[in-house]
Formats: sequence, C-alpha cells, structure tokens
Amino acid sequence: MVEFALPKNSKITGGKSWPKPAGATETREFRIYRWNPDDGKNPSVDTYHVDINDCGPMVLDGLIWIKNHIDPTLSFRRSCREGVCGSCAMNIDGQNTLACTKSMHDVAEGGAVKVNPLPHQPVVKDLIPDLTNFYAQYASIEPWLHTTTPTPQKEWKQSKEDREKLDGLYECILCACCSTSCPSYWWNSERYLGPAALLQANRWVVDSRDEATGERLDFVEDAFRLYRCHTIMNCTKACPKGLNPAKAIANLKLKLVERQT
Repeated sequence: MVEFALPKNSKITGGKSWPKPAGATETREFRIYRWNPDDGKNPSVDTYHVDINDCGPMVLDGLIWIKNHIDPTLSFRRSCREGVCGSCAMNIDGQNTLACTKSMHDVAEGGAVKVNPLPHQPVVKDLIPDLTNFYAQYASIEPWLHTTTPTPQKEWKQSKEDREKLDGLYECILCACCSTSCPSYWWNSERYLGPAALLQANRWVVDSRDEATGERLDFVEDAFRLYRCHTIMNCTKACPKGLNPAKAIANLKLKLVERQT
C-alpha cells in the first residue's frame, strides 16, 4: 500500500459532503481528493454517494457517474476504459492502479472508496497529476529503434526466441503507477529515471534489432539514473499490467556487470 502524499505546502481540510441521490436504494460512498489551483483554497476530500444500481462496477464508472449526476467540476483523466491507455491511473484505497480496471466492489464492503491522485507528483487539478517530468524521462531513453545498417526493404527480421525476450516489457502502458509507488523516485525524481523509464530502457537493450546497446548502457550507468534503485519492489507490486520493472532494472545492472568482465 502506498501512502498518499499532498502537494507541497498544502494540507487537507474538511470537504463537502454531498447528499445521497434521491430515490437510490443502494449506494456506495466515494471520498475523493479535490484541489483547484485557481480558488486559493487548501485541498479537501469531498464525499459522494453513487447509486450502484445506475452505475457500472468500476471505480472509473463511479467517477463518471459523479461527474454526470452530482458534480461536473470533478476533474480526472480517462480514455480507453479498457486498461490499455493508462490515462486513469490514480491512487485507489491506498494502491496505485487503473480506475477502469479496479472494481469499486474490491474495496471492503461498507467502506468508502478513497480516491487520490498518483502520490508524490505535482497536481494539476483534483485527480490529475502533472507527469511532465515522467514523460521527459521516458523520452530521454530514446524509445525507438537505433540502427546503423541499411534499412531493409520490408522489415527488420527477428527470431521467435529473440522476440520472446521482449515479453513483459513491450506491454508497458506508461501509466506511472510503478514510478509513483517507488520511494527512491519520490525522493530523487529529478535524477532517478524510475521503474517505468528503466523498464523501457531495458526493452531496447534486449531488442536484437537495436544496434545502440553500448550507448544505451552508457546512458543509464549513473549513480542516480539507475543505481538509485534499492529493489524495494513497490514497482512490481503496483503494476496493473502484471509486469516486473524490478526484474528489468536488475537485468540492466547485470548487463553492465557483464560488459566489464
């Protein structure tokens, strides 16, 4: 479970408690982090009641229902609703996950569904974190094929065995659940690349078609970029796609050791 952290220089104050929807026979309580940078107020936690007989089962369904029926000012990101785009990543009941794949019924019966933005990131508004630094770090590992040989007429061929080495890496959807669950990333996000970017870096290091392995390893070989990882394993536990960023980071470290021997 990840402890949620507030934006700097702020504290949560008592929020608004909205009445239960009229005519609802069965409801589920949502406690949602609210913060608007334009109103000059401290963050708060507002309480809502969702009519579960008029709403889908996922937490994202509940958020959309609240926005459509109770409070249109509630802000959050969402897109695919299928666990593919990573847009709706947030902290739900103390765990970083995707709102579109997390059922509100997975939260203990009778307990409130507690929804916060991804922890230890600047907040744009309500449940929307500012991931500018996260995406800049992803871009820094140059996530595209680097080659020096002439481009083939049709495609870069790859054996079945080499293709299988990419399993567990290419499926990353860049939701940031892993990086924002990592204490090393909380404390050193300006210099430590974090689990998501390092998993992607490993994806290109192990790709048999890429011809810049040495340069990629040179880039991550740094006391902060790579070695700030202390194998806490929060990243692997948090990944909603079941990937293992900690294993990918360990493989990068192994590659660097092998290069020196």
